[in-house]
Amino acid sequence: MSAPASPTSSTTKARYIMIGGFLGAGKTTAIGKLARTLTDQGLKVGLITNDQAGGLVDTKLLRTQGFATEEIAGGCFCCRFNTLVDAAAKLNDATKPDVFIAEPVGSCTDLVATVTYPLRRMYGEAYSIAPLSVLVDPVRARRVLGLDAGGNFSSKVTYIYKKQLEEADIIVVNKRDLLTPEQLAELTEALQKAFPQAKIVDASAREEDGLTGWFGSLSSEAQPGNRAAMELDYEVYADGEALLGWLNATVTLVAEDEFDANGYLRCLAGSIQEKLAVQQAEVAHLKMTYSPDDGIGGEIASVNLVRNDNVAETGMTLDEPSTGGQLILNLRAETDPEALLKAVKESLVIAGEIYPGLKSTLDHEEHFRPGKPEPTYRDGEAPN
Repeated sequence: MSAPASPTSSTTKARYIMIGGFLGAGKTTAIGKLARTLTDQGLKVGLITNDQAGGLVDTKLLRTQGFATEEIAGGCFCCRFNTLVDAAAKLNDATKPDVFIAEPVGSCTDLVATVTYPLRRMYGEAYSIAPLSVLVDPVRARRVLGLDAGGNFSSKVTYIYKKQLEEADIIVVNKRDLLTPEQLAELTEALQKAFPQAKIVDASAREEDGLTGWFGSLSSEAQPGNRAAMELDYEVYADGEALLGWLNATVTLVAEDEFDANGYLRCLAGSIQEKLAVQQAEVAHLKMTYSPDDGIGGEIASVNLVRNDNVAETGMTLDEPSTGGQLILNLRAETDPEALLKAVKESLVIAGEIYPGLKSTLDHEEHFRPGKPEPTYRDGEAPN
């Protein structure tokens, strides 16, 4: 595979920004805000989303906001490196972005050795690489670091979570509004002690608070060039990923009369949450979007759930009732994938009883455990 031409001109490199973080950390919201900020500065932006399977809520949300977006399915960036480069080339052919923003799978780690170092080595003439940012949900982070009690993942899943932080150049405590100033200070101190290589910043992407400094670093700073790749036990990594059940589904909704799609999504999310809680299956992330057939201007409704003891949050809302459309559902939890499918199917029935006259048809679904990561490349050192 030949190196792509420079995305902007023969003398200007495109910026490559990768924003990682565990499932539910708020990556898609942050990426949308960053893309909008860069666009408002007059830059062209191309986005690349990534998942173990196709049909991503993230892709739908970002495209709805008007951004050119390519989706890579079937494995993490580390295992689909050539496809990642091809996706960037496709965006380059279409819109010639000045900046590429990549969102890796939320259960993926080892991104420096398997993505950014190979990218710098093979395509350094085309891209300048920004520091790797890793976002954390502050409530989840406090539990993982032992600052608070509460629902959590098993040790091998937590291994992946901590490895993501270990390789970060910048750790972003997102959703800082969920903590008191004292809790935020305590979490920042614990993160800095555990991961001294990283710069710790805090922000709220949804509230557009505290983003300026972080976005400035992503636009102007370079990825450190003197760090060796972190040590990673790929057997533990594979075991941890395999503990996570994965489900992507699309559902067609048809109503006899108008219905409140915003309320329906909250109802469906609540039912799924209750059924998984009974099994003590720790939810990593549940995301849903609903696109009405009669919507204009890319209007959608969305909800988001990131923990068992959290309440599903409304993201985007529809101003008018709907008579039908398409629901995209992404669910990740530490449990058997069959349990996820069962919970979704039963919840569709329950939601249909609460919203009589509304028919749901499960058009497509994939439920599975992620396979063992097998990187295309793994560079132990930063290129010269």
